[in-house]
Amino acid sequence: MLKQTPLNTAHRALGAKMVDFGGWDMPVSYGSQIDEHHAVRRDAGMFDVSHMLAVDLRGPGARDFLRYALANNVDKLTVRGKALYSCLLAHDGGVLDDLIVYFLDDDWFRIVVNAGTADKDVAWLRTLIAARAPQLALNERRDLAMIAVQGPSARERVWRVLPGCRDATAALKPFMAVECGEHFIARTGYTGEDGFEVMLPAPRAVEFWESLAAAGVRPCGLGARDTLRLEAGMNLYGQDMDEHENPLESGLAWTVDLASPRDFVGKAALLQRPPRRQFIGLLLIDKAGVLRAHQKVRTALGDGEVTSGTFSPTLSASIALARLPLGVAPGEDVRVTIRDKELVARVVKPPFARHGKSLVQ
Repeated sequence: MLKQTPLNTAHRALGAKMVDFGGWDMPVSYGSQIDEHHAVRRDAGMFDVSHMLAVDLRGPGARDFLRYALANNVDKLTVRGKALYSCLLAHDGGVLDDLIVYFLDDDWFRIVVNAGTADKDVAWLRTLIAARAPQLALNERRDLAMIAVQGPSARERVWRVLPGCRDATAALKPFMAVECGEHFIARTGYTGEDGFEVMLPAPRAVEFWESLAAAGVRPCGLGARDTLRLEAGMNLYGQDMDEHENPLESGLAWTVDLASPRDFVGKAALLQRPPRRQFIGLLLIDKAGVLRAHQKVRTALGDGEVTSGTFSPTLSASIALARLPLGVAPGEDVRVTIRDKELVARVVKPPFARHGKSLVQ
């Protein structure tokens, strides 16, 4: 039986098309996926992300533990509420997950992991804790719901619903979070637009969702979330990287701190295996197809592969993320095999679009 978020009945009441997403019963759209996409780029949309899991790590030595457990360096977190994007790696350097960790104090960090990898992530962290820091407690926060409100008008709409939180969040910088009553509000997102991701007690989720809708925030499903994140050049776990891929070949080198002297899980393996491929964007020049995952890409330096592809509503063209040989440069043309035909695509540097505008020259 599929798992359900606290908002499942609300999605069905709105006539959402529901799908199995990593074992969760989730809305893919409420009507027009393209209209939902444009609502986020132009105004405000909201997503149920309660299938993702918040995990609280508490106890003395929490920071020291995360220095070892995460590829990015939590020493960058010095201000309460500051967030850090990082990979969780296996000992061989493969990507177990990508996640966000929030610093609340030296003995308390909140980690948000992906839905499909949540059980695996928690089990891995518990294994590391047992070996290195048994005094720590790892608490899965399934009592919390999460709603992402995204778009140029998103913050203003949230303030209409939560007027008492305006002062606490008006000056909140990107990748910062603050507690406001029963709400944990972070200025983060997965769309390339401004907005908030809000955690709150699960029993309050439907009321908050319906209040946002009444304030003019459009409900959006997984379909729009995927086209938005791809336009923003953001990876999707299980497509753009997984435990068989090196983060240095997945566009995630900026999340892996190899410069500091600290050791972390997977560091030795990464140092022993320098990247041979790069992670780059593609813009389909031919109009006779759509870029999709696993399509072969032919370049002058060898073959590569599309990892994620879609039709971009903002660009009115097909775009993709791909893993190609090192040396293939933006501006070069390559050929992508689509339905037994080789179509021309141009190599571009992501992101493709943010803040409602195309970034592709």
